[in-house]
Amino acid sequence: MKIIKILLLLSLALSLSGCFLTKIVSVPMRVGGAVVSIVPVVGNTAHDTIDTAADFVDDAPF
Repeated sequence: MKIIKILLLLSLALSLSGCFLTKIVSVPMRVGGAVVSIVPVVGNTAHDTIDTAADFVDDAPF
């Protein structure tokens, strides 16, 4: 019974690869960038930098 649980967990982990894993990283980055964009002078620059980094994470070949 324990081997079935391990195989089920392994197959679940393999199905959650790729796009789903990059979204786990990039969505909080984008939210943080939106929060930082409120800062008057450097907010938009920081937001654009964070958004570019999030785009790079989305395009990562996982």
